[in-house]
This record gives sequence, C-alpha cells and structure tokens, in this order.
Amino acid sequence: MENRYFERDISWLSFNYRVLLEAEDDTLPLYERINFIAIYSSNLEEFYKIRVADHKAIATGATQNDEESLQAAIELVDKINKEVTRQLEERIRIYEQKILPELRRNHIVFYQSPRMETLFHREFVEQFFREEVFPFLQPVPVMHDKVISFLRDNRLYLAVRLHPKDAPEKTEYFVMKQPYSKVPRFIELPRIDGNYYLMFIDDIIKANLDVIFPGYYVESSYCIKISRDADILIDDAANTTEIIEMVKSKVKKRKIGAVCRFVYDRAMPADFLDFLIDAFHINRHELVPGDKHLNLEDLRVLPNPNPRLYPLRKPQPMKLTCLGESQSMFRYIEQRDLLLHYPYHSFEHFIHFLYEAVHDVDTREIMVTQYRVAENSAVINSLIAAAQNGKRVTVFVELRARFDEENNLVTAEMMKAAGINIIYSIPKLKVHAKVALVLRRTDDRHKLLGYACVSTGNFNEKTATLYADTSLFTCNRIVVNDLYTLFRTLQGKKNPEFHRLLVAGFNLIPKLNALIDTEIALAKSGRKGRIILKMNALQDHTMIDRLYEASEAGVQIDLIIRGICCLIPGQPYSRNIRVTRIVDTFLEHTRIWYFGNGGRPRLFLGSPDWMRRNLYRRIEAVTPILDKTLRKELIDMLNIQLADRRKACFVDEQQQNRWKSECPQQEEVRAQYTFYEYLKEKNETGNGSAT
Repeated sequence: MENRYFERDISWLSFNYRVLLEAEDDTLPLYERINFIAIYSSNLEEFYKIRVADHKAIATGATQNDEESLQAAIELVDKINKEVTRQLEERIRIYEQKILPELRRNHIVFYQSPRMETLFHREFVEQFFREEVFPFLQPVPVMHDKVISFLRDNRLYLAVRLHPKDAPEKTEYFVMKQPYSKVPRFIELPRIDGNYYLMFIDDIIKANLDVIFPGYYVESSYCIKISRDADILIDDAANTTEIIEMVKSKVKKRKIGAVCRFVYDRAMPADFLDFLIDAFHINRHELVPGDKHLNLEDLRVLPNPNPRLYPLRKPQPMKLTCLGESQSMFRYIEQRDLLLHYPYHSFEHFIHFLYEAVHDVDTREIMVTQYRVAENSAVINSLIAAAQNGKRVTVFVELRARFDEENNLVTAEMMKAAGINIIYSIPKLKVHAKVALVLRRTDDRHKLLGYACVSTGNFNEKTATLYADTSLFTCNRIVVNDLYTLFRTLQGKKNPEFHRLLVAGFNLIPKLNALIDTEIALAKSGRKGRIILKMNALQDHTMIDRLYEASEAGVQIDLIIRGICCLIPGQPYSRNIRVTRIVDTFLEHTRIWYFGNGGRPRLFLGSPDWMRRNLYRRIEAVTPILDKTLRKELIDMLNIQLADRRKACFVDEQQQNRWKSECPQQEEVRAQYTFYEYLKEKNETGNGSAT
C-alpha cells in the first residue's frame, strides 16, 4: 500500500537541517550564524531525549505502543541515526570550512587543537589550567566488570587512554567530567599583534594531561557524552494531587534516565570505542559519531572580543501609537478589536492590559491560562497584585509543560499563597490554550463586560521577544461568553456549548471539516477554492487526508509549516498543495488559518497545530477574526510570507528544503522584516492593527 505520509521524526529532522543552513548565510552577522549552529545542536539534544528515547524504549521492549511495533521502532531509530550522522557531517563542514575561517578573517583565532607546540599562549594556558581548572578535575578509572562512574546527562567527559611509565605494555583508561559551572566553556587568551584568541576549556585540559596523570604516558583522549531519556510519563487518569507528586518525583529522575544516545569524537579509534561500549554497557544502536568538540549548543555564549563585529540588528518591539501611555486598553477594546503581533509589537501592551485590570475599581475577575511561565514574570506579579487588591483571580497552570514542570509548579504554589485560585492539570487532557479574560462591572452595576484575549503563544515576556506570535483582544459578547464557558469547563463544568470559539475536543474538528467542505464545493462548482494554513506542525493523518481530498477537487492550498509536515507534496493527490518553510531571526509560532469562502474570506487564530495531540488530547482555543480590517491585516501577513524568497523555501516530496530563488540572498522580500516594516508604517500613519 502506498505510503501517503512522511514519518514525523524524519520530517522534524528536515526542519532542523533547515535551521543549520542559516549558518551558511554569509549575509548574516557572523555570530548570528554561530548561534544557529547552537540552536541546531540544542534542538537535536532535546529530540534525542524525548522522541528517540520513546522509540528506543519500544525498540528494547521496555514499553509498548499500539501505533509502533518493536521492529518498526528499531528501523526508525536506525534511520534517524543515519540522517543525523549525515547532518552532523554538514555541521562539521560549515563550522570548519565557513565559520572558523570567517572568525580568522575578523582577527579571532579560535584554537581547535590542544597541542602546545601550536600555541603562542603556552605559559598562559599552563598557568590558567593549574589555577582555575585543575582543582575541579576528578579522573575516575574505567575497568571491565568493575563499578564504573555514572555518566550524567548532557555533561562532557574526557575519555583518556594511557600507559604507566613503569609498565608501558599496560593500558589504562580514565574518564573525567569537565568542569560545568566552575569554569566557562570558552576561555579568552591574551591578545597578540591585533588578533584575539579563544580556546575550548576541553583543549586546555587536553594540553595539560601530563599534569593530571604524572607517571603515565598519555596516548590519546577524546570527548564523549550521554543523552538520557528526559520524558516524564504522567498517568492520564491521575488526579491533581497525584499529578503534583508525580511531577515532583519524576523531574528529579531526568538526570538518571535510560541512555538514548552515546556521542563520541569520530576520530576515536575503534578499539578505544569498543572498550567504552563494553565498560559502560552501551548498545551500538545508541552510538552517534560527533566532532572533537561536543555540546556545540554552548556556542550561544561564545565570547565576541572584536568590537567591530556587530550583532544582528533585530526589529525592536514597537508600541502602538493608538495605545498611548494614558490610553485605556479597556476603552479601546470596547470600541474595536485589537491585534498584537509579537515580537514586532511590544509585549508591554499585554502587561498594561493586566496592570489596568489590577488598578481598575470596576474589575471583578481575571482568568488566565499559563502553559510556560517566565521566571520573575511581570505577568505573574500583576496577577498577584490583582489578588492582593481584592480581585478574584483564577489561573490555570499546566504542570505537564515539558521542561517547565518545576518552574510552573513553584510559580503556581507562590500564586496560590497570594490568594489566587489555581486550577492544575486535569486528568487525560493537557491544556495548551493561550487565553485570558477580564470581567468588569459596567455602568449598569448588575452587568459585567468582558475583555477576551486569545493568543497563539504563551503569556510569557521572555518568549514574546523570541517567538513570532499574534494575540486578539475583543469584547465580542459571544467570544467572551465562550471563553468564560471554557474556564468553567476547566473547573469541572460538564457538557459545555461553544458558539463562536473553536475548542479542541468539542467543536473544532467539525468546524474545520465544514470549512474544508465549503472550499471543495466551490472548486467542484467551477469557482475558486482556496486554503492557506500557517502553523508549526501538520501531522494528523485524518486532516491531511481532508487536504488531499480538497487538492484533488481543485482547491489551491498553501501550507506555511515551520516544523513537522507529514503531508507529502508533489504527488497526484497533492498536486495543488505547496509547503513553505520559513526560518529566520524569530521562531515562527503563529497559527493562522485562511479559508477563501467564495470571496468572503474566513480567518482564524489560535493555539493548536494539526497534530493528533493538539486536536484530540489537548484543550486548545481558536477564535474567528470578525473585524474586516484585521482580517485584511492577517491576509497581508500571509501573502508577505508566501512572497518571501529570501528565507522561505519549499519542502519537496523528498523532504528537501528547496530555495524558492536561485539567489535567495539577493531577494528583497524577507517575511519577518518586511512584515515589521508593514506594521511600522501602519503605526506611524495612524493605521495600526487596532484600526
């Protein structure tokens, strides 16, 4: 039977490879290119800890999954490792042939060898090692069938092979954990003749192994690391108290999870590698060859000693002129709907929205969902201040937000202590909706007026500077009532009805099917059927089949998918579907859906991707865009993204990232920067997104 879907994890690797390709763009500032290598490496680390770890658990029989057999899991892990190995070869090529020479051209010499004879800085390196590094090193012998040291997750170790001087025929092995918090990964060396010098701490250690091992001949040394299973399995049927206890206990076990990847310097001799595999009980399916320097995600903190190397000039968040310092957001939203696009617009507007609710005497209640909570959050501080001011504040906190479980729990307990009504994770469902609601008393003291915010991203001031997201603010009574019903549902209300808000698990799928049916009917009648879907991921086979059906009926479909896309373009059943991927300065995170509707377009904004987990196992919220001007603004945004030939590429039937232009670096339309200028012009002319 023909396979009509890409494998999810191979598709994700295609996306991450596109991230790596940004490091080749020599029109970007050098340190921005280096940062993309760090992002690629960090993404890959998390991928192994979660996705590959899950497949390996199935492949070893540790867990079972109705959707994946043991043999299928074995084959997929092998396929993943082969593709990752290919990509890492590319990373090495870009790093060694593009990045390091460019650093040297900018008078930054980044030593890549520990050999002292190649260093101008022999005396400095020796002294720095003795004073700053040596006290923190603890070599541990490695022997067959003996108690071995535990290799911690994602920590760098140096494996050393040596021979005692008094018995040179004897071979011994040691491992040393490299200093993690005591010493920086990169050391700046003294400047010489106008050049700046940098060195990995790894190489400083290697250059001084004779100091660590007196009485030995050091034969060789290589970096190794372990990636461990970091997924936390929470019983879907667990109640709130059980979930809290599970989170507290299981987060601590991340560091000792099962091995899912053993990364080693590919220059390591086979017999050296065989010894380590045997000694640490490594399965060969877990082997991933790396470069001599591992954990390249650390490049995000690589020092820039050259003041002439300027960082990237990112678009600075703008404040809407229609929302001046003295302007009440409540009054404004009462008159018209408002769209905010982060990070192009300032997140301070949302903080101001909460701040106004805190100090407004007529505010009665504030309700917010929190999926990923920022540390030292102004959002949380505002909510605490509201509770202290006598407002009723309800916050839903998702405790199962991966890698944010501990922070979310600590923050929730702090808010609860301040008098905030906390709703925790609910059994069997993860709440991923990004919504807020403020209820105020009107001039008619018996009525309440609601101010709703539905967003594509978390209410998190840190990610709002890094992710491209959109929020809608509205006083539309039907949307407000639906949002109030959603919060009641999170508190246990049964059999809710939603009239305009689309909520996963209730009315979202039927509405999407109806919208697709309309476009199919239009195409079959000889009129134009048109769909544009912008999101992070497309995986659900049922919805993909609906898009195939629409394509075969003649509906023209453009997908703007940043990450996973399991739909296969370029096939007879998908001939009218194009898949665009955009990777640039900010992480594309907005979910916007456009349906042509025969010339009366319908647009929607919300939190879900078309993944099985989003559509069937999470609470997600999507709002229609009812204001004609705001619909046009979102259509303009989508058209700008589709016109991008600078940072946008097509994903083809082989999952290759195909540039839309033969010379992309010469193209003018760069979606993120072009859209910023579009919003800036509207703001300066008084035609901001609230108009």
